[in-house]
Amino acid sequence: MLLDADDSQLVLVDYQARLMPAIFENERVVANALRLARMARIMDVPIWGTAQTPDKLGQNLPDLQAAIDSAGGKTLAKMHFSAVADGLVEWLRPPARKAPQGGNARSLPKHMQNPPEPQDEGRSMIVMAGCEAHVCLMQTALELLEEEFDVWVVTDACSSRSERNRDAAFDRLAGAGAELVTTEMVAFEWLRTAEHERFKDILALIK
Repeated sequence: MLLDADDSQLVLVDYQARLMPAIFENERVVANALRLARMARIMDVPIWGTAQTPDKLGQNLPDLQAAIDSAGGKTLAKMHFSAVADGLVEWLRPPARKAPQGGNARSLPKHMQNPPEPQDEGRSMIVMAGCEAHVCLMQTALELLEEEFDVWVVTDACSSRSERNRDAAFDRLAGAGAELVTTEMVAFEWLRTAEHERFKDILALIK
């Protein structure tokens, strides 16, 4: 099965200012995350970010956050290692019922009071990348698999503080049913053909 841009959403996990200096091969990882965000914007793929306890680890890197914002995406501040526990599924697949209005809305969890408007419904392919691969990225991906999303992990845009932890995460994710891909694989599967009207724009990002 190939990735389909019209059925994809991109989730970028925890590329945070105080975390990234400790991450293995951090410059390459951030460069590929930026490529993914920019490709998603070109291909009209919805994009979401997460940030783990941003008051302690800082916000996502400015260039990456700007790429998310410019694509109309939102960033979920979270306390749990898995973003699913803090409401990511409601962003990816908003509930059919509307949240109560007025005073009743305040009794809902914070992430449900003002959920972002869905850019598209029914997109089941979740393309993911992030840090740390063996903690927040992996736990989020495993729970999205349990929610019956198809999960595609972009390996060259993921890392951990150690190479061993990163690779252990990839092994476990593959065993659980996630597809392991690279940034270029995502690009060319979203395009499918050199005749795509946005081929040159995407090619310029990955050359």
